[in-house]
Amino acid sequence: MLKYTINIILLLTCSALFAQLGEKSQDTVTYKDRYGLRVGIDVVRPIYSVFSEDMKGFEIVGDYRLTKRFYLATELGYRDQIRQEDFFNFSTKGQYIKLGADYNAYKNWLGMENVIVVGLRYAFSTFSQTINEYTINTDPFLPVRTETEGTTYEGLNGQWVELVLGLKVEVLHNVFLGVSFRGNTLISSKQPDNFKNLYIPGFERVFSNNNGFSFNYTVSYLIPLYRK
Repeated sequence: MLKYTINIILLLTCSALFAQLGEKSQDTVTYKDRYGLRVGIDVVRPIYSVFSEDMKGFEIVGDYRLTKRFYLATELGYRDQIRQEDFFNFSTKGQYIKLGADYNAYKNWLGMENVIVVGLRYAFSTFSQTINEYTINTDPFLPVRTETEGTTYEGLNGQWVELVLGLKVEVLHNVFLGVSFRGNTLISSKQPDNFKNLYIPGFERVFSNNNGFSFNYTVSYLIPLYRK
């Protein structure tokens, strides 16, 4: 009788164990993250170009998800900018490219794909500078002499690194709104002998310590390629 009782207890215990394992396997759901290419544009420059004759330009942005947290990222753009300083007016025209990576510092809930961006870029720009007019004599007791004959310098370039901080939020299915702030440090710059590059496309204003900052507001669309 004891032998039969022990066998029945073991049989019931094993049956209950296998039933629990079966329930766990049925209740387990594996969620796969989406990986793909996100492309978009900066919306500020085109809008500003409509209302101002002093600046025209555009910027195309993109990123590709490599791992759960890391993305390859790039920006391509063009600027045609007129700037007024204290004693001269000049124009800058050229294009730029930025290459780097982003890290997502935000831990999403299941199914969310928002990004807190911490990134780094290497950037390169080729452009031309034109001095539209400049004041030669600023002595208040002498007549002001202004030269308006434009002088153009071609074949200029600059390269720099950027620290990127920003956000990307999914507002509609596959549609993201983004904003980023960039702190720039100039590495090198080819400039005329008698005129400093005060503005570089993509870098924006170059301050006396060769640092600067820029920002963008973007609308982008995610093209899902696979899940894992």
